[in-house]
Amino acid sequence: MLRRQSLHPDYIKMFVLDEADEMLSRGFKDQIYDIFQLLPGKIQVGVFSATMPPEALEITRKFMNKPVRILVKRDELTLEGIKQFYVNVEKEEWKLDTLCDLYETLAITQSVIFVNTRRKVDWLTDKMRSRDHTVSATHGDMDQNTRDIIMREFRSGSSRVLITTDLLARGIDVQQVFLVINFDLPTQPENYLHRIGRSGRFGRKGVAINFVTKEDEGMLRDIQKFYNVLVEELPSNVAELF
Repeated sequence: MLRRQSLHPDYIKMFVLDEADEMLSRGFKDQIYDIFQLLPGKIQVGVFSATMPPEALEITRKFMNKPVRILVKRDELTLEGIKQFYVNVEKEEWKLDTLCDLYETLAITQSVIFVNTRRKVDWLTDKMRSRDHTVSATHGDMDQNTRDIIMREFRSGSSRVLITTDLLARGIDVQQVFLVINFDLPTQPENYLHRIGRSGRFGRKGVAINFVTKEDEGMLRDIQKFYNVLVEELPSNVAELF
């Protein structure tokens, strides 16, 4: 719009870049830089993000005049009110059975299951449905209209289990979500916060359960170190948590 002169920069008083880390990690760095180059020098700029990687801080150095930084310590990032547990799963192919056993044990209102790829979203959705579990799924390959319909159903409660990826994690803001399951641990510790933060919204309590294979143990240690937390093994009396 700025390049086509549909929007004149002189009329812009404030520019807000929200979810800066996600925007930069998704390949929008050049476009963001182009926008800054076209904006007037005296414009007020706000850059917001739950995590602030070096790329986001670079924006403040290049394009902001005397910026005020408000940074939250890592040990303050983990959301209060969310109990965090892990389940040891010896083999990757045993995760599905573990997940189904968990849902047969628990009476849960609404929950979100995270995996690391779009293909795995489709795979897990098919497997869960074949075992008579009612689930919904959403990922970036779906068109926006389809994703909107799925999210409306999930928010209304007609769908109680949602399978998705990191890409859409921050758009899930549903008050009734009590449980988050990391079927796959995130590939970056920073994304752990965005995932488990889908539970315990609006001051409510929540539970996060992480499936951990031998290969995942290093990432679990990294997550605990990054947020200065201890993720305990899921107790045998798991039903009492809910």
